Amino acid sequence: MLSWSSGKDSAWTLHALRQSGARVAGLLTTFNESAGRVAMHAVRRDLVEAQAQAAGAPLVAVDLPSPCPNVEYEARMGAAIARMRADGVTHMAFGDLFLRDVREYRERMLEGSGIEPLFPIWSAPEKTPALAREMMRAGIGAVLTCIDPKQIPAELCGRAYDREFLGELPPTADPCGEKGEFHTFCHSGPMFSQPLFIGARLRAGETLTRGGFTFTDFEAV
Repeated sequence: MLSWSSGKDSAWTLHALRQSGARVAGLLTTFNESAGRVAMHAVRRDLVEAQAQAAGAPLVAVDLPSPCPNVEYEARMGAAIARMRADGVTHMAFGDLFLRDVREYRERMLEGSGIEPLFPIWSAPEKTPALAREMMRAGIGAVLTCIDPKQIPAELCGRAYDREFLGELPPTADPCGEKGEFHTFCHSGPMFSQPLFIGARLRAGETLTRGGFTFTDFEAV
């Protein structure tokens, strides 16, 4: 099972897993159950369903209330993990890059479950500039759906994740957004059978600031 945020790092992890010969049983995504959007990334559910279809992997949804206390999050995730193990899942992969505390939390969540954690693209802070360029060379296409304006300019929200965007990041920002600077929606790349929006367009809608973060809404039209 792959923890799927809808962003470029999850997509690149799927590519890495398949390159290694792993069989991916599904894409596990947490949704805000009232808004029907990916938690934090704020991506519409129908866009994630399109990703799963293009990736050729079932979407496994975990719906969360909003707000979601950590105890409720862990209870719902624990139930999902138990169902996965009953279905024969042996490993769960994550697209984390270098945040040790995040990795340790995921390892604790799976401890004793019978499912082992995997971190196929685990790296180091000094290696993420090269990773960003590698993803772009491979054909990753993504857009910025959420930005932390305390770390990078809010006006970058809604932009394409490309070399021009990287050139406008402040030097303190990680080019993969690993420190929470930004979140993305991936719409094309080698992990998909085809770009998601052949015959349709991905349209940027309203940009707003809520809860200290700036979000751009995207929809297929």
